[in-house]
Amino acid sequence: MVLGKDPAANEALDAIEGIGPATKERLNEAGFRSIKDLLVRGPVDISVATGMEMDQAVRICNAARHVLESQGVLDRDFVTATSLYNRRKKEERISTGSKSFDDLLEGGIETRAVTEVYGEYGTGKTQLCHTLCVIVQQGKKAGGLEGGAIYIDTENTFRPERIFSIAQARNFDPHKTLENIIVAKAYNSAHQELILEQSGSVIEDNHVRLLVVDSAVAHYRAEFLGRATLSERQQRLNKFMHMLVRIAEAYEVAVVVTNQIQSSPDAYFGDPLRPAGGHVVAHTSTYRIYLKRSGKNRIARMVDSPYHAEREALFALTDQGISDVDEKRFAGQ
Repeated sequence: MVLGKDPAANEALDAIEGIGPATKERLNEAGFRSIKDLLVRGPVDISVATGMEMDQAVRICNAARHVLESQGVLDRDFVTATSLYNRRKKEERISTGSKSFDDLLEGGIETRAVTEVYGEYGTGKTQLCHTLCVIVQQGKKAGGLEGGAIYIDTENTFRPERIFSIAQARNFDPHKTLENIIVAKAYNSAHQELILEQSGSVIEDNHVRLLVVDSAVAHYRAEFLGRATLSERQQRLNKFMHMLVRIAEAYEVAVVVTNQIQSSPDAYFGDPLRPAGGHVVAHTSTYRIYLKRSGKNRIARMVDSPYHAEREALFALTDQGISDVDEKRFAGQ
C-alpha cells in the first residue's frame, strides 16, 4: 500500500514513540501537525523550526516512518521491482484537456510526480495550469480525480474569470469549480516557501489532488542577482523543489510547476532558449515539457522523462483551455 491510502497516516503526533506532550507542543507551534508533515519537511527543518537537537529530530523522523511502515501505509526500505511495477500500473493521471497532449504523457499529468512545464510567454503554460484546475475536479471518466486544487501564484497570473469560462465551455458548474480551487499568492521567495510548508493540512482538509506553482523560479531570479548570490539562490531553490517532490509522494498529488526561460549566448547551434533554475530544477523534476508556438497552435515536447519517448504533440488554446487542434482549420493554415 502506498502513502496516503490509509486514514491512519493522518494520526496525531503523539502516536509516535518518543513524542511527549512538551515535544508535541513544540512541534505544533512550529507548524508540524501530522506524521506526514514530519516526513515532508525532514529532520533539518524540524531542528531549525523547533530548536531541538539534530539527533532528536532524526529520531523523530525515523520513528514517524516506522509508524507508517508498521501500518502498511508506507513501503519498507527494500521492495522488489515487480512490486513497484504493479504499483506504477495503478498510478492516477489528470487529463490535460487534449488527447494528443495526454498521449504524449501516456494518459495525462501523473500523481506522485513533479511535472515541469517551460517555454516562452504566450505558449500556454498558465492556460495549462488553469485547465488542469478545472479538469482535476471531474470524475475519472472525464479525466479528473474528483479532487480540489491548490494554485500557488507567484506572478499574478491566476484569473478566476478564466476558470469560469473554461468550466462553462466544458459544461461544468463554474461556481462549484471556483469553490474547489484554493489560491495562495506568494509575494516573495520566503513567502512562497512558507506557503508550501503550510500546505499539508490544506491538502488533507480539502481533498486536494493537484498542486500548481506558477512559476517556481520567478521570485528567486528577481531577488538573488549576480554571481555572489547564486549559491544561496540555488540552495533555497533546491530545498523548495525537494519539498515539492516529497509532497507529491506523501499526499499522492500531481505537482505541476511552470518555469521561465533564458537565452544561452554560447549556443551557436540549435535552440538557444534554456529553462531557468539550472541543474537544481532539472534534477528534481520528474518530467520536463517544453512548450512552443506553431502558428496559431502550440507544440508540447517531452524533453526529459524516466521512461517517456522524446517526442512532440500538437495542441490548441481555445475557450475550453487546452484542447485538441481542429484538423480542418489546421489544414487550411
